[in-house]
Amino acid sequence: MPIIAPSLLAADFLNLESECRMINESEADWYHLDVMDGQFVPNISFGIPVIEKIRKATNKVCDVHLMILKPEQLTEAFKNAGADILTVHIEACPHLHRNIQQIKSLGMKAGVALNPHTPVGDLTDILHDIDLVCMMSVNPGFGGQKFIPHTLEKTRQLRKMITDRGLNVHIEIDGGVTADNAAEILAAGADVLVAGNTVFSAPDPKAMIARLKAM
Repeated sequence: MPIIAPSLLAADFLNLESECRMINESEADWYHLDVMDGQFVPNISFGIPVIEKIRKATNKVCDVHLMILKPEQLTEAFKNAGADILTVHIEACPHLHRNIQQIKSLGMKAGVALNPHTPVGDLTDILHDIDLVCMMSVNPGFGGQKFIPHTLEKTRQLRKMITDRGLNVHIEIDGGVTADNAAEILAAGADVLVAGNTVFSAPDPKAMIARLKAM
């Protein structure tokens, strides 16, 4: 079964405690926490203080996705805040291998995110060092966007790269995941589904999570 990671970016921040309680009681596996700096992406979301509170509210995996420049300056702070997985963008890291080494040295799992225009071949020399690839299936910075269909072909390419090398690397799809396209995304080779509006805008979010989990 796929790993389901509801994106807190779509949660009701006036009722964050109840949103966390809902996720805890659901079949969701991870919390997906999007950190935006207003520079790498044209939006600002939340940061370390919010993640610290979420960490105290759950025992589930905190999957922190950094859409920021110079992530190395805050890697240790995110570890201390409670990140279990820390994902950085390949486009933001001119010294990516060093970023990955830093993340792993602090005891976290390391992920690399790719924007829609970035080819999966750019991961050739780092794939064996990481635990997760976050494939952006929308342009990062805002929730509620439509899934970019070419992501499916990129996912198939990446799954072949992982399988051919005998690696154990998750493929996470982030953006525009719905109950209608989830099965096709998983068939292409993904195993982690990030779902924001699909979950939090559903009449019954826990039932939606269960539906995605059963794909």
